Amino acid sequence: MQDPAALLPRPVRRIAAWCAVALLVAGIGWVGVQLCVVFRTAVVPVLLALLGTALLRPLHRRLVKAHVHRSLAAALTCVAVVCVVGGAVYIVVAALIDSGDQIVTSLREAAKSLAEHFGAAGTSLDDLAANSRDLLSKFGGTAASGVISGVSVVGESIAMAVLALLLVFFFLRDSGEAAAALRALAPRGTDDLLVAMARRAFQAVEGFMRGTTLIAFIDAFCITVGLLILGVPGAVGLGALVLVGAYIPYLGAFISGALAVLVAFADRGLVIALWALGVVLAVQVLEGHVLQPMIQSRTVQMHPAVVMVTITAGASVAGILGMLLAVPVTAAAFGVLSELRARYGPAPPP
Repeated sequence: MQDPAALLPRPVRRIAAWCAVALLVAGIGWVGVQLCVVFRTAVVPVLLALLGTALLRPLHRRLVKAHVHRSLAAALTCVAVVCVVGGAVYIVVAALIDSGDQIVTSLREAAKSLAEHFGAAGTSLDDLAANSRDLLSKFGGTAASGVISGVSVVGESIAMAVLALLLVFFFLRDSGEAAAALRALAPRGTDDLLVAMARRAFQAVEGFMRGTTLIAFIDAFCITVGLLILGVPGAVGLGALVLVGAYIPYLGAFISGALAVLVAFADRGLVIALWALGVVLAVQVLEGHVLQPMIQSRTVQMHPAVVMVTITAGASVAGILGMLLAVPVTAAAFGVLSELRARYGPAPPP
């Protein structure tokens, strides 16, 4: 009896095979995402620890080269990151507290001006405030449960941060044994490929983290200086928002820059707002055409459309945390694909 598949043309059979492979990969990916969501309290610290290890490994490597014991070097690196991150968080929070009232007031004035000029009936601030009061009175019975859930979320976040810090210590200390562990776990004949893919993925994440951190500091410094020269209130707090938002490519810079322009518009008028917009656009042009090619030229390059789709998918899965982790995970995936392409792809033309 003739095989029914043989009755189909060869191109159709090839397309059907690729569709089956795509469905299989999509199904496995969906199951993996669902498992990560279920076990997020264990998965998120591991991912954060990998990002921290990628960012801190050069410091640990220098300490080891200076004949410091690996465990002591890892401990000193973790202490240094706690001091740096704690100091940065303190500076950001202090700046936002000092200028938070000014920023909020300016944003309210900007919203009021926009509502007066462009708002339609029923969309004024008074209507929004009345609707907010109605919603609060309607759902006020769930306030206690909201507070309890908020406390539980804070406790869970603190626990995950502590676990991530401990994992950074172990990842740094035992980084030299990672290749041997992968070779022991890999099936026979695939150890070299698995180690090469892991190394390429980690190099992509390492380059992304170091480049993004440097670019974030440069963007925040330039925008803060520009807003201080223009006399925009809360310039330091807005610069802190730019620093934090830079870890969400494109979207974070857009939101923080829009807030700076709105604050300038509400407090200093249209002319200063246009100047603030010029500062933000100039910094973005500097980042896109100078900093990104120069700093991240050795890492995995991703098209802006891919980055935006990745950020949207991460936000739909895990909110803000998903937006932060989406691009590094995608960079690691691109690193793995580049290694596979280099090994099994067509040879380059002479």
